[in-house]
Amino acid sequence: MTNDATLQEVLTRTSLSSSNQMEMLTFRLTDRQLYGINVFKIIEIIECPARLDRIPHSHPAIRGVVNFRGQAISVIDLSQALDMTPVNFQHDIGYLVVCEYNNQLNAFLVASPEILLTRSWEDIKKPDGFDAPALVAIAYDDQGEMVLLLDIEGILAEIVGLPTVIETSLLEEGKRRGQDKHVLLVDDSSSALLMMKNTLTELGMSITQFDSAVKALEAMTDPETRSDLLPVNLIISDIEMPGMDGFTFTRSIRSIAEMSALPIILHSSMSNPTNELKAREAGATAFIAKFDPNVLVKQVLQSIA
Repeated sequence: MTNDATLQEVLTRTSLSSSNQMEMLTFRLTDRQLYGINVFKIIEIIECPARLDRIPHSHPAIRGVVNFRGQAISVIDLSQALDMTPVNFQHDIGYLVVCEYNNQLNAFLVASPEILLTRSWEDIKKPDGFDAPALVAIAYDDQGEMVLLLDIEGILAEIVGLPTVIETSLLEEGKRRGQDKHVLLVDDSSSALLMMKNTLTELGMSITQFDSAVKALEAMTDPETRSDLLPVNLIISDIEMPGMDGFTFTRSIRSIAEMSALPIILHSSMSNPTNELKAREAGATAFIAKFDPNVLVKQVLQSIA
């Protein structure tokens, strides 16, 4: 059977069309380009107040803090984060898209929200062929206008920072048990791949990485490439990815007899109970929220036990 036929059979058996969907809010920044963000990450959209309390010595893209339901949260100007003209919320109306990423609330300042779009992950494409580190995918609205999906995780890592230090005792245990283990990483965010790779390499693990689930599944079902990949001790996959989401990817792996028992960790910046339940239903071994290196290492060691 050819690689294409094998892959198509796997996708058919796992009912790709029934669940491989994304709903996005589209919005504009100061360049008037159309951008998109996953609706499930959004808590609320509010008008930006004309005054924000500044945070001393913070990143320039952090315009201040806002009181949201009794909690002070950072306001990040996405235009300024992308080296564009900042949103002039003191004189023009700006909007705050309040989102939860990695168990933390942030308010993203945008020029104007637009409409909701639902698209299959198959219709959301990885922008290969040009250098756009802040961009993870492109789609099109109903009028054919391009929608750019940003690497919010990478933007947050650069502006807010994420923990990178592994606890000493956990690192020692990881080095003892992680030597010579082969882990396959799947994530459309280059920053997320780098953070995971750096963490697991510290444990002595060897890493193979893919920036899409489609590419990973193709490599694991093609006889010419799977021999170079196997054996794999563990797969760690993002959930929200162009082409194929992590749930569909997990079901696809589970449908391959010789990989049906392979440990699979799904992780996401959307750390809600629904994602954890869906991960279990898809056949994942575990679900974790991005990105805490200690949580990652603990779950990896538990999964390869």
